[in-house]
Amino acid sequence: MGKKNKAHQRFDQEYWRKNYSDPLPMDCIGNAREHASYLKYFFAVDSIDINSVIDFGVGLGFLFREVIKKFMPEQAVAIDPSAYALAKAKRRLAPPVASMKMEVHNIDLSTWALSMAKRAPTFDLGLCTSVFQYLTEKELRFLIPVMARKVRYLYLTIPTDIEIKRMKKEVDFFDPYSLARSREFYLKLLRPHFTVVGRRILESKVHFSERDTFCSELLYRF
Repeated sequence: MGKKNKAHQRFDQEYWRKNYSDPLPMDCIGNAREHASYLKYFFAVDSIDINSVIDFGVGLGFLFREVIKKFMPEQAVAIDPSAYALAKAKRRLAPPVASMKMEVHNIDLSTWALSMAKRAPTFDLGLCTSVFQYLTEKELRFLIPVMARKVRYLYLTIPTDIEIKRMKKEVDFFDPYSLARSREFYLKLLRPHFTVVGRRILESKVHFSERDTFCSELLYRF
């Protein structure tokens, strides 16, 4: 486990109670099964094997549970800075089969990138849903290249400034820790390290290029 820091303190019981008291209507929670099915079929179209999965901010564990059920990877790793969230997710984080090697770590992404990533294997798929908006630009500039080295494909969701405004206006949802940034801001940081190959799906430029990608239809590479 990493040392307690601001990331751990922000995502305490009060944070989850205030923002996720009714999690089921939220994206990647209530529709986690649909997200997992989309991923399964996206990779199946091009016969891409997913044998290892890491979740960068597993939270309550809904999406992670559905993804490992769909792919049955040999190795699955979940990390999150919130001890409270991991305690709530405990039942969902149980491996669906005894042969699956699973690790759960109560650490933040910066700690993972600084220490554990050095000895961690390369994962076929990384999940990172609604995490980047909590990180500083300095943290993102350090973290994104590490993620590109450690995952071949990344399933990424980030609410932009426009979406944050819409959530506040339409559903009265406001997270004081969430940083409102533009689409252009995130793409500028991601572009040197990842290629967009599908909706929410990124391919690492460390591992693939146009010449050796397994994703068909080069028209859809951004």
